[in-house]
Amino acid sequence: MSASTDPDHFFQTTTSLESTTRRAAKSKNKNGNPITLPSKILAITPDPTDDNFVYAAESAGTVKRLDLTSRSVTATYKGPTAPLTSLAFSSNGRTLFAGCWDKSIWSWNIFSLASANRYLGHTDFVKAILVIPAPYSPTSSDLLVSGSANSELIFWDTESGTRLHVLKGHTRGVQALALDPPSDPDTCGHATLISADNVGKLYTCSLKKPPSGPLQTPKQALQSLTLSKPTPVHETTIYALHLSSSSTLYTASADKTCKSFPSPTSLGTPDLVLNHPDFIYALTPHDRLGLLLTACRDEEIRVWNTATGSLIHTFSGHFDAVMGVCLAQSGDVVVSAGCDGTVRTWEVGKGGLGRAVEEAKRKREEGKEEGEERVGGAGGGGGLTEEEERELAELMGEE
Repeated sequence: MSASTDPDHFFQTTTSLESTTRRAAKSKNKNGNPITLPSKILAITPDPTDDNFVYAAESAGTVKRLDLTSRSVTATYKGPTAPLTSLAFSSNGRTLFAGCWDKSIWSWNIFSLASANRYLGHTDFVKAILVIPAPYSPTSSDLLVSGSANSELIFWDTESGTRLHVLKGHTRGVQALALDPPSDPDTCGHATLISADNVGKLYTCSLKKPPSGPLQTPKQALQSLTLSKPTPVHETTIYALHLSSSSTLYTASADKTCKSFPSPTSLGTPDLVLNHPDFIYALTPHDRLGLLLTACRDEEIRVWNTATGSLIHTFSGHFDAVMGVCLAQSGDVVVSAGCDGTVRTWEVGKGGLGRAVEEAKRKREEGKEEGEERVGGAGGGGGLTEEEERELAELMGEE
């Protein structure tokens, strides 16, 4: 006799039933022109070769390439049978990597869809992956770095899949990774690897190239790498790290705050602390417009002014936690994805954000948000003051 998966066949609390009913009603909305996939989406990243496409990592174990113009799936990368948590690309954009709950990293040729190396060596879920391009790498070739729930960072040869080095120092699971490259790798020192764990601490690792002398093997070149002492920056799990083009470091946490720091090596008092009503799973800065986009468990995408910390707008449409957010189409479009299995797009460039704010303002003034079925959890706008509206107008005028 097969086991039922129908939730009506199991005991549910009143709160659970209310949430299910609310989400069922909200799922009908078309905000953000949703592309619907068959399972939860745990990560999303833009195509490095064509920013009209994005890649979505699913809990079903597949990665899908999506065309944002035709709103269709153009490729499916298969192999894993466990949830995929993170995505990265080789520096030439030809190889796709995905971290998996099965304790490994999978890879594919993006053109042929053929499975390539599988990277085996972790003893727990792989939570974060990152490619260090050859110009910044101690080995002078592309390196793949992965962090897992077992607190280890592993460096891999991207071509052979060989495990080159295990970097220890974290005391808890590694949740997020970021790379701060030097302005000129030939003259300005070295890149810095930043890693974050599930107790709110940040670590850095200087990716120094070996001194001149006898030629070293890749394994030898990595032996001298060490982690810094931990710096507590959040009260609990750090889910995401992101660096702006000016090396401003943004962090997102389960303590319901997003913070910004001048650089990965200046982690004293944060320049900004942005409060949210729930966990923040992802973020991305929009340097050209001076914005920060955050993805929250409360189903919303928020748009912040990075200069003032003011909330400019809230994009509403997802009906479950938002797990990823990125930019596409030359930064004119924000792409979000979540546990509702949808990928949604929101215009911010070419006056798109200004129009969204004005539309939200018009609806508030007409009283449409009260007494009718609403789509958003936190509302469609930031409730801007006159001063903040002037700031928005100035930002939009700088496009």
